[in-house]
Amino acid sequence: QVQLVESGGGLVQAGGSLRLSCAASGIIFSFNAMGWYRQAPGKQREWAASITSSGRTNYADSVKGRFTISRDNAKNTVYLQMNTLKSEDTGVYYCYSNRGITYWGQGTQVTVSS
Repeated sequence: QVQLVESGGGLVQAGGSLRLSCAASGIIFSFNAMGWYRQAPGKQREWAASITSSGRTNYADSVKGRFTISRDNAKNTVYLQMNTLKSEDTGVYYCYSNRGITYWGQGTQVTVSS
């Protein structure tokens, strides 16, 4: 049974930082690409960042330079360090894994107050 469990969301003031974590089980973590999507209230889910099994990273233009994705294969965990947060970063953040089949976490709420 595959499980992706996000944590680390919360309420933060604009300009602040949060670090999200996503712990995976039931997959061969090191073989999987991992990433994060987010969904703002009333909007469609959008891709934010991803990291390949070899560690190559990619970011949406909206978060580039502010967010950093990383992975710890020994802990089966992917992280999203979010700095200089803006009100438009508010939303539910979803972790995903992909190796042909995509699995999703349940999401964690991030709220940035201005």
